[in-house]
Amino acid sequence: MAVVTYRDALTQALREELQRDDRVFLMGEEVAQYNGAYKVSKGLLDEFGPMRIVDTPITELGFAGIGVGAAMVGLRPIVEFMTWNFALLAIDQVVNAAAKMLYMSGGQYKMPMVFRGPNGAALQLSAQHSQAWESWLAHIPGLKVLTPGTPADAKGLLKSAIRDDNPVVFLEGEMLYNTKGEVPDGEHIVPIGVAEVKREGSDCSIITHGKMVLVAMKVADELAKEGITLDVVDLRTIRPMDVEAIAASVQKTNRAVVVEEGWELCGVGAQVVDFIQRECFDDLDAPVIRVHQEDVPMPYAKNLERLAKPDAAKTLAAVKKVLYLD
Repeated sequence: MAVVTYRDALTQALREELQRDDRVFLMGEEVAQYNGAYKVSKGLLDEFGPMRIVDTPITELGFAGIGVGAAMVGLRPIVEFMTWNFALLAIDQVVNAAAKMLYMSGGQYKMPMVFRGPNGAALQLSAQHSQAWESWLAHIPGLKVLTPGTPADAKGLLKSAIRDDNPVVFLEGEMLYNTKGEVPDGEHIVPIGVAEVKREGSDCSIITHGKMVLVAMKVADELAKEGITLDVVDLRTIRPMDVEAIAASVQKTNRAVVVEEGWELCGVGAQVVDFIQRECFDDLDAPVIRVHQEDVPMPYAKNLERLAKPDAAKTLAAVKKVLYLD
């Protein structure tokens, strides 16, 4: 295995799929000559040319719609949003066209396309550029929603997304691009809809996804020093959600903490808790606790931003609470 950054793992996936299938192309703002806002498409213009690595105007609704049309006629577009916050301008194409086209056409039009870009908060990007979009998008039938938290999953899931015949929303953690991890050599595919237990434990389950996987692993390291072991379940896919993996973990540990980057109301964690209380209620030795962003727009001031975000300290406190150790 090679140790690579999350960014480079995504680039590898794009390059390999562009080489494998000449129907695949990438389009978005600054993806070509500038190598992408986060340099994920670095070098691809030189290798594949301007017909397959396409710079667009600052018109999210417009180029998302072009991507939908391209998918309808058999191409496999990858639409990059410079940030998912900007995708709000294109949401009509994502929700009312891409997600519903197969259904509305009676199966005549497949929609093999990927919408991808950075998701969630970075540092001091304030209220309009710090939102986690997975719960919004997972609400929509017809979309698949992926949230890789490691370089290996970023590569493997992006390759699966590009090969899928359905519209896939691919949410890359904005603070993950420089993180490093092992990525298997050769062809590496991660199946959509399959969670992974990133760490085995017996005292409590942490169920999480995306950037919060790193937080959960940090908490697991800290609590291991006290003899407390955690089962860290990385959902990886929000829709479809691997509920069997959630159940298996909760049935093993009898306690659960659900950690997410987004807001509390109608969040991904609410869906996870709903499943646990319906299917694993008799397995629980304590109420499930959720860790999430505070119910406010993201502040700009560093001290307030830090208070608003979910973090390791809040997660550790939640674990100790379900273990009745607080």
